[in-house]
Amino acid sequence: MSYRSTCLDNVSMEISFHTMKAELYYKNHYQTKQELIKAMKEWIVYYNQDRIRNKLKGKTPIEYRNLALEKVA
Repeated sequence: MSYRSTCLDNVSMEISFHTMKAELYYKNHYQTKQELIKAMKEWIVYYNQDRIRNKLKGKTPIEYRNLALEKVA
């Protein structure tokens, strides 16, 4: 992290937050705070573990990480 705050310090978090808002908040309306929290937790699990990425050679993040660990070991 730089000594002076720059927009690059938070860019990865801001991109993830924008994606979550676009996929969850703008498409659905939640009646309670608990419904929103549950949907956010499910989306985070999906985003980090289940979604297939072209950047990761058509694998999920977990599959790609495990493949990289197998090559190291």
